[in-house]
Amino acid sequence: MVSFLRFFINGISLGSVYAIIALGYTMVYGIAKMLNFAHGDVIMVGAYVSFCAMQYLQLPPALSVLCAMVVCTVLGVIIEGLAYRPLRQAASLAVLITAIGVSYFLQNMALLIWSSNPKVYPSVFSVGAIRLFDGELLITSETLLTIFANIVIMIALTLFTGRTKVGKAMRAVSEDKGAAELMGINVNRTISLTFAIGSALAAIAGVLLCSAYPTLQPTTGSMPGIKAFTAAVFGGIGSIPGAMIGGLLLGVIEILGKAYVSTELGDALVFAVLIIVLLFKPSGLLGKPVHEKV
Repeated sequence: MVSFLRFFINGISLGSVYAIIALGYTMVYGIAKMLNFAHGDVIMVGAYVSFCAMQYLQLPPALSVLCAMVVCTVLGVIIEGLAYRPLRQAASLAVLITAIGVSYFLQNMALLIWSSNPKVYPSVFSVGAIRLFDGELLITSETLLTIFANIVIMIALTLFTGRTKVGKAMRAVSEDKGAAELMGINVNRTISLTFAIGSALAAIAGVLLCSAYPTLQPTTGSMPGIKAFTAAVFGGIGSIPGAMIGGLLLGVIEILGKAYVSTELGDALVFAVLIIVLLFKPSGLLGKPVHEKV
């Protein structure tokens, strides 16, 4: 029982990281209707920036996270303006190929700047741990921070998109860009803001990911990015609650699969569950089916 609880809590912690990354995917897709496959590499950039801020500038962890958020926010806006905005009316395949190109560009830039040598990421939050069941169950401060950050971000984004003027503008752009523009909404600025928010979330996710798995290298965000995209699709891409639920379920499935089935088949089990879910509910758990007029 204690072992199951340990694996379950670890799965919730890992799933919280996936959920934060998936929120970036789902916001960009929900509003701009494009898949930003370079999102995982923005995670990597955020982790490296926070690492350099702590290691070389000797900044406290909180300021290093803030630096990472600022850099990734600017990076997200630049990527949207230079790579995606000119392709706003292009075919989805052109956008997809561009996203892959941006991903490889960021990875190779990271190789040039920081080299391929793995770096040990320092802990950003360590104030002890909670011990339960006579010390058999240990819940670290990093785990609690990750889960808490996921809940706070989820609530904040839900309130932002539902109750603020800018959030309502995002929802309007998501429904119909042309109609939103006729109502006086600046579509380009709204989409840029969406990329900025998604990239800032990627920076936070990069810090939390490297706090839990402290090996940092240019490919750090690749696999978590793919899994987070899977989580977004699992929960219903375009749905903020769906991204959170999909991320948490994916994390729990992965950890329990590796613990009770096979460490080699843990990742395969995650994608197998996704395929089964999509066979019965193609729009995801909380996604709404889209009917196209022809």
